[in-house]
Amino acid sequence: MKEDLEKRIHTLAELLYESRYLVIFTGAGISTESGLPDFRGPNGLWTRRDKGLAPKPMSRSWDSVEPNRGHIAIADLQKMGKLKFLISQNVDNLHLKSGINPDLLAELHGNMTKLRCTRCGKKVDRSHGRNTCECGGRLVSSVVDFGESLPERDLRLSFEHSQKSDLFIVVGSSLVVTPAADMPMEALRSGAKLVIINQGETPFDHHANLRFNESIGDVLPRAVKRLKRLMGLFE
Repeated sequence: MKEDLEKRIHTLAELLYESRYLVIFTGAGISTESGLPDFRGPNGLWTRRDKGLAPKPMSRSWDSVEPNRGHIAIADLQKMGKLKFLISQNVDNLHLKSGINPDLLAELHGNMTKLRCTRCGKKVDRSHGRNTCECGGRLVSSVVDFGESLPERDLRLSFEHSQKSDLFIVVGSSLVVTPAADMPMEALRSGAKLVIINQGETPFDHHANLRFNESIGDVLPRAVKRLKRLMGLFE
């Protein structure tokens, strides 16, 4: 099994090396190594809710959580000029904390550290303590509640970049929440190769060119390290 994993990691590194338009899609699973709960894992928020159980208590506050190896690996892909766009379902701010350029990021469900203007859509840091935007609009939480529309800019850019991708990597998402989960289909329709790194089944598993059930921290950093060797970027 270990040999099989090494072979798949090597294949992923080669796919990254060959890619000219890499788009990554992340869900709650990428943040579990930072101590945050996922949604549909054995102790996920929705799994426990469906069993009539309360969420597991967190050992630390949300704002003290730091990016883990998976987040850092994606930030490394950005530094190497490989990452064209990152789509995330997460509201935990860990991608921005890891150094991702906000212009390369769509946060489909908002960001718990940001407020959004109801008039112009601009986002500002919650820590600024403002409740009114420069345009005069009201500042509200940017986190999208159930039943609310996803942010128009982020949704539009996600579709556009998914359609341009030649390699689409899903990291830590069960791909069951739409319209966010429509992105892999957009990529496939455009001829992109699909890689899924998720501990749990997804509706797209039979479409994947490469599938990892292993933990993200055991896969992505090692693939990026191999990619650096392929690119002649030695650490």
